[in-house]
Amino acid sequence: MKIGILQCDDVRDDLQPAHGNYPAMFEQLLHHADDQLELVFYRALDGELPADVDECDVYMTTGSRHGVNDDLPWIPPLLAFIRELDARQKKLVGICFGHQLIAKALGGKVAQASQGWGVGVATHDLMALPDGVQPMAAIPDALSLVVSHQDQVVKLPDRAVVLAGSDFCPYAMIQVGPHFLGIQGHPEFSKPYSKDLMLARKASLPAEVLDNGLTSLQKPVDAERVTRWMLDFLRNT
Repeated sequence: MKIGILQCDDVRDDLQPAHGNYPAMFEQLLHHADDQLELVFYRALDGELPADVDECDVYMTTGSRHGVNDDLPWIPPLLAFIRELDARQKKLVGICFGHQLIAKALGGKVAQASQGWGVGVATHDLMALPDGVQPMAAIPDALSLVVSHQDQVVKLPDRAVVLAGSDFCPYAMIQVGPHFLGIQGHPEFSKPYSKDLMLARKASLPAEVLDNGLTSLQKPVDAERVTRWMLDFLRNT
């Protein structure tokens, strides 16, 4: 399977020596699950997008420090590309910023949440599994992933089904039709990276949010499980 990964940001320069950039994070995550996957990266943040949606079998997006409502020249073409993927029913998994791109591109709404920053490990109630997932054991009641966001999906697009959510983030995982999966959390983020990112943003985070976020890193995460679900979804026909 050839996965086109739409890169929407770079990891901060001061954190790259320890944690790498987004391509390295996604390579580690996805090749750990399946070392036969072919990954092609497009620097969407520089305006680089596939010339045709059929350049790759399926697509994924990275997160971003930017917001989908920011007035940046590369965001409208990316939204248009996502709408083209939707029209062609081409598979896409959106991570964090990408999750929000899916919602905005298809008529939903994204806004800065009144709940404030979500950082550290967040746990959401799991209501249903994405299409194509073959659970290897009993389906869990909840799902935990590293998160890092201020914005949230606040209005769902048409055809969206909520798969996981919580009081803090009601639309933490959604599916739109048989071809789009959006996940607010970051399966590609390690706990050490989450810690360093929180500390790097210390001036922007309320002290209580930072303390709770750092403490939450003691909780287990479901990154490997979610990665398998993403790949099951992308392979499902």
